[in-house]
Amino acid sequence: MNSSQNHPHRVKNYNGVARAIHWVSALVVIGMFAVGLWMVDLSYYSEWYKTAPHWHKSVGILLALVTLFRFVWKNVTASPKVEGAKIEILGAKLAHLAMYALLLTLFVSGYLISTEDGRGIEVFGWFTVPGMGAFFEGQADTAGQIHFYAAWALILLAAVHALAALKHHFINKDNTLRKMIGASK
Repeated sequence: MNSSQNHPHRVKNYNGVARAIHWVSALVVIGMFAVGLWMVDLSYYSEWYKTAPHWHKSVGILLALVTLFRFVWKNVTASPKVEGAKIEILGAKLAHLAMYALLLTLFVSGYLISTEDGRGIEVFGWFTVPGMGAFFEGQADTAGQIHFYAAWALILLAAVHALAALKHHFINKDNTLRKMIGASK
């Protein structure tokens, strides 16, 4: 249970850890999307042919770990109240759930693409996530399609999320965006 539900006085801003994870995750997701689009067109003879996928997988595993921590952190720390009309609040909650679901889809599909051959995912030489091989025929191709569409869906939803925050900031003139930069009034 979110600890803010136990306190009658909610906090005004997201805490520093939540804010840092939010902004780092946003930058990583945008970067991973751009790199993913770029690297699928690399030729075998490109100097990046092996390096780019290794980095993409390594950063993906680290983002999965950060996202898991983020989910736990969100549920054990206080968060400010979501502002807006009832439909906006519902939309924000559904959008956040959808973003978590899309991230999970990306993590699982990325794992299934990378480990179909049974090899683990080496993460910057720090540790290896074991591979379990193929679970079904054409796993890498099917997971690749899911990964592609989930990535596009996440980027589009993140863009809507950012536009909604800007709408709240410039049109509603409320604290929605300020809460995520630690400057709520």
